[in-house]
Amino acid sequence: MPKSLKNVIKFICFFGIGVLLIWLVTKDLSPKEWEMMKEAFQRANYWLVIPAIILGIASHWFRATRWKLLMKPLGHQPTTLNTFFAVMVGYLANLAVPRLGEVTRCGILAQYEKIPADKLVGTMIAERAVDMVCLILLMAITVLTQVDVLGAYVNKEILIPMGNKFANANFLQLSLLLLGAAAGIGLIVWLLRRFARSKAAITIKNLARGVMEGILSIGKMENKWAFIIQSLLIWGCYLSQVYIGFYCLQETTHLGISAALAVLVIGSIGMIVTPGGIGAYQTLVQKTLELYGINKVIGFAFGWIIWVVQTLLVIVLGFVSLIALPIYNRKRIQQQELQPVTEN
Repeated sequence: MPKSLKNVIKFICFFGIGVLLIWLVTKDLSPKEWEMMKEAFQRANYWLVIPAIILGIASHWFRATRWKLLMKPLGHQPTTLNTFFAVMVGYLANLAVPRLGEVTRCGILAQYEKIPADKLVGTMIAERAVDMVCLILLMAITVLTQVDVLGAYVNKEILIPMGNKFANANFLQLSLLLLGAAAGIGLIVWLLRRFARSKAAITIKNLARGVMEGILSIGKMENKWAFIIQSLLIWGCYLSQVYIGFYCLQETTHLGISAALAVLVIGSIGMIVTPGGIGAYQTLVQKTLELYGINKVIGFAFGWIIWVVQTLLVIVLGFVSLIALPIYNRKRIQQQELQPVTEN
């Protein structure tokens, strides 16, 4: 099956899940509730979208500069603009197919900055691992500081279902799973040794070596504090976006930073589940705000406002980056070619 067709099928499946979630949330809304949602959108203070957009751009910029820090130990220093453009095009690709953007941004930077793609993949994996650690830490902080509000919800919706899955898996199933994983790893190792001099084996080894170098680059950074600070700035921008968003609707203006943290953490899970979080993000935000006494209609409307702002920003910056990449790099090459002449 062609790769492009696989991507189309993936997009249709994930997009279908998002549409299904939206339908499940809205199918039982009464005419009065629909009217409430319409009024909420009409009464929203959309001027606050401006600072939210500025914070969104800042978060993407910090992500680009943080990514550059991981490349420096590998001996590569791409321009900040190329890195930023690559990040934005990657986000745009993620709207179509989840995780496609990670490959896309590595490919773009490899093309324009002549950096080995395998090393870029390693730095991207390291970066995503750090983001996952940040999300887990924020989730722990959110739950521990708001046990009265979120404790029962997390226990019911996350811990109990996970516990049931492990409980239902008997010893034989777990043993077969471990044996299958061990057999798969053993087969790969045997094939690499058996065909060690083949072109495919050499390519796989070089890719694995490059990925490992990229992952280990996080431990070789000279300025680790800059990496930590920029990670905090990225998540700080995300949190500030949600907090400012509370002031868009009159019904959510009383919510504080604790509620914003809960929306950020639980909403982030929704952004992972479906392309761009469509359906899942709005649903999880609605469920989260209900825990703080917000009407489900208002919560759903709030989720849509935040999601639309974030998504439109990615779409606009993504397409602008696609157009700007060849123009910027053509001018950069011309300047580099003229530089020796100018010096003489």
